[in-house]
Amino acid sequence: MTDLRFDSEKLKEGYDYIAGIDEVGRGCLFGDVVAACVMMPLDETIAGVTDSKKLSPRKRAVLEVSIKERAIFYSFARKSPEVIDAVNIKQATRLAMKEAAQEALNKFPDKKILFLIDAETVDLDCIQEPIIHGDDLSYTIACASILAKEFRDRLCIEWAEVYPGYGIEKHKGYGTKQHREAILALGPTPGHRRSFLGKILKP
Repeated sequence: MTDLRFDSEKLKEGYDYIAGIDEVGRGCLFGDVVAACVMMPLDETIAGVTDSKKLSPRKRAVLEVSIKERAIFYSFARKSPEVIDAVNIKQATRLAMKEAAQEALNKFPDKKILFLIDAETVDLDCIQEPIIHGDDLSYTIACASILAKEFRDRLCIEWAEVYPGYGIEKHKGYGTKQHREAILALGPTPGHRRSFLGKILKP
């Protein structure tokens, strides 16, 4: 479980709010990359919050509800496979994070916000700090990771209905054996990141 110490120490530096930002879907072969930004009260934690990758789907779903109920603010932004192919996944991730952060700035223009971003920086006029292993260290980043993961997993269920036969609802777009074999058998869809498929589709 990720505790409040890291974020609380940052808050003492004179900020009104700490905002955590994380992404999900960076390494996928299919679908959008999604970023979430969240500002949480730092008086007490929601029990069980940690890096979303360490949580079962059932536990994540329960925590998502609690986070949304307690959050001061949260936002999402996403970038499509077309954008990812055009600018590369790192830049697309940063663009999504930037948009999610901009919503917080728009909502609280007169507040001093520190954006803690999981291992990234964004091209935005704001106070920000990249945190390596942020979803382990920062409570707000861990909350953002859970929100982003749940948001994208729901998209994957929708995408699976549009593109049946690829198992997207199971592997969530990652390059599993099942997914790679489906791409070879059925061909890539408009939802696939062409720049990620070179080794799979090579003659």
